[in-house]
Amino acid sequence: MNEGSNNPETYSLEQNYPNPFNPSTSIQFRIPENSFVTLKIYNVLGKEITTLVNEKLNTGKYEIEWNASEYPSGVYFYQLKTNDFAETKKMILVK
Repeated sequence: MNEGSNNPETYSLEQNYPNPFNPSTSIQFRIPENSFVTLKIYNVLGKEITTLVNEKLNTGKYEIEWNASEYPSGVYFYQLKTNDFAETKKMILVK
């Protein structure tokens, strides 16, 4: 997980890159205050398949890489949650 030194003013969850991807992709997000953060991946049926982040993080910009080589092609969703924020985005794995 990479952490930036800048201090974001708002929460944000960026679109993963690349998208579509094979087999790994990067997810960037920003948090404006120290927060307990979870970043989870769900399949198209809404079943949680993995947790990428589940910890208290300091203010900053973060980048997480997800290697999906053990998962089948398809549509997946990733969700960032804190006490004050939640956002979900879609991504596509193409093998």
